Amino acid sequence: MSAAPVAAAPPSRRPPAPVPRAVGAPTATDPALVRRAVKAAALGNAMEWFDFGVYSYIAVTLGKVFFPSGNPTAQLLSTFGAFAAAFLVRPLGGMVFGPLGDRVGRQKVLAVTMIMMAAGTFAIGLIPSYATIGVWAPVLLLAARLVQGFSTGGEYAGASTFIAEYAPDRRRGFLGSWLEFGTLAGYIGGAGLVTLMTALLSDGDLMSWGWRIPFLIAGPMGIVGLYLRMRLEETPAFAAEVAKAETARPKVPLREMVTGQWRALLLCVGLVLVFNVTDYMLLSYMPSYLTSELEYDETHGLLVVLGVMALMMVVQPFAGALTDRVGRRPVIAAGCAGFLLLSVPALLLIREGSLLAVALGMGALGMLLVCFTASMPSALPALFPTRVRYGSLSIGFNVSVSLFGGTTPLVVTALIGATGDMMMPAYYMMAAAVVGGVAVWFMTESAGRPLPGSAPAVEGR
Repeated sequence: MSAAPVAAAPPSRRPPAPVPRAVGAPTATDPALVRRAVKAAALGNAMEWFDFGVYSYIAVTLGKVFFPSGNPTAQLLSTFGAFAAAFLVRPLGGMVFGPLGDRVGRQKVLAVTMIMMAAGTFAIGLIPSYATIGVWAPVLLLAARLVQGFSTGGEYAGASTFIAEYAPDRRRGFLGSWLEFGTLAGYIGGAGLVTLMTALLSDGDLMSWGWRIPFLIAGPMGIVGLYLRMRLEETPAFAAEVAKAETARPKVPLREMVTGQWRALLLCVGLVLVFNVTDYMLLSYMPSYLTSELEYDETHGLLVVLGVMALMMVVQPFAGALTDRVGRRPVIAAGCAGFLLLSVPALLLIREGSLLAVALGMGALGMLLVCFTASMPSALPALFPTRVRYGSLSIGFNVSVSLFGGTTPLVVTALIGATGDMMMPAYYMMAAAVVGGVAVWFMTESAGRPLPGSAPAVEGR
């Protein structure tokens, strides 16, 4: 992210419906517990996104393994179709795990989602190819992806809620940014492994057995992630809600999580839309775009994306700290404006084809994406009060990701095939930026303020 000053977004004309503000005396956070919570949530998120990253970066090979030979574009579409299918069940997972997290606790649900995610990914590495078992290969692939998608429905909302509820108010942006640091680390791990295999293995070895290695690694990684999450303690905010449960905390119906929070849910959907469309466009779709659409060398394309993600990781904590100083709204607004103005020039650079031009175009998009990765983990939980935070955020986040984020590779590939216009990725990101800009206009600033419904959180010693 640039160090240049960022203009503040205009004040909201119609702020969201009021939600319960801070209640109770200030709570002093335990720095050791905060660090443990951030590490466990971020590392668990990294394990999950390692799995998603591998699937994205090896999509071309998976298309050849699991679907009939013939049209390469049709194979890629089929692979991304299975990728998108997992996102279609995410809202169901969110409707199950989100309310459960508000009822039985954040830590327990995060442990369950880790187990399911690791099991689904490990299973992919065991599925025989289409040449071996025919149509059952894509059917089993789809089943494993649905398990992954269902479990992920409770993952991001739970992890961001966990960090937000542990963090002191004045450092929530910085601490929350480490969640997406974990995401980028997972992607880099997946991309790096795929790049290494692509460079070291022949096409035949990669097709016959090499592609299985990253998925089989999910087994031991899942065990490590489960251990980390089982060592977590519940957040102070949730503990306070439990303490009131004896007399004052009824179970919240799913309907209330939606209809009672509809304004905040609409803002959540808009913010998550621009965040995830640009995220999946850059980190999931672009490697295949470079290889399949622009006929770019596969290894060089993956290395460029890997370098962009490494750069984003370096900038991420500083950008998170910036949101604590200037606010979430100005940083998110800057990202929306950047994607609206620079998506076309960046994609033209990428299409120019030279390594320098591709790196510059991808790097520009990556720095704009940091505006969202650094802000959203702290901005989204602050939209909802404590007693419905996990459930309402899970629903809003996953509906938006399912409809717009996870379908991005499939939709853009289909649009290019239908129109022949190679600039479709830029137009799609620009449309998402407009929606995100509208959401920023109506959201209220949360930086430095207590979470709605929770006591103020200050730094302990």
